[in-house]
Amino acid sequence: MVERSVLLVLHDVAPHTWTDYRPFVEAVDALGAVPMTWLVVPDFHHRDALAAHTDFRRLLDTRVAKGDELTLHGYYHCDDQPPPRSPKEWFMRRVYTHEGEFYQLPQVQALQRITDGIEVFRRNGWPLQGFVAPAWLMSQGTRQALRQLPLSYTSDPQHLYRLPDFTALNAPGLVWSARSAWRRGLSKVLSDRREQHWQTAPVIRLGLHPVDMRHEFSRRYWLDTLQRLLNAGRTPLTKAAWLAMQP
Repeated sequence: MVERSVLLVLHDVAPHTWTDYRPFVEAVDALGAVPMTWLVVPDFHHRDALAAHTDFRRLLDTRVAKGDELTLHGYYHCDDQPPPRSPKEWFMRRVYTHEGEFYQLPQVQALQRITDGIEVFRRNGWPLQGFVAPAWLMSQGTRQALRQLPLSYTSDPQHLYRLPDFTALNAPGLVWSARSAWRRGLSKVLSDRREQHWQTAPVIRLGLHPVDMRHEFSRRYWLDTLQRLLNAGRTPLTKAAWLAMQP
């Protein structure tokens, strides 16, 4: 049993976000054997389909061969449902995020989208164990759909859930809001406090987004934090590898 782990997770992976991630991934590769979990979107915002990008699919092939994990991250990663009808819906779907693809989906539609995503992975020969909803938002219909599918886990910001019964495992995560300078500054303060609080936690997840990579301040934070956790003796694992080690 690995006593303390760190999970490096790249969100919103799509052909157009590789430009953002590439320098960071190369820097992580230079550290040695640090496996990563890539949250892959099959057709980002209906305009970035993996099927149209052979070179990017080959890149993902090489990451799988290297020991990284690819996880299904929604299908379109955008909220394309009818407009909000209540103040709560408006906040969740227009203020908190515009990308809660699975926040409102009924079971039939959620099942179809996840099944379509599974088929994308199958066609490319990529092993698949997990599904993560964009913004971690899932309707009850999505949860019901996941109970019917051959997947091992899903997650929210602080937990991994074994499927199909949604058994919760504590897996605290750091994540930034990096769209503006004040958000980046606040994110660092909060993340430093949380990292200190979680010093003895069995696992810490680092949840990166493409926007983090567009600013030296946030990009450097993630690389420094990863190195600090590795130097503190944490073992880098993918989500699936860590889950397989849990009782």
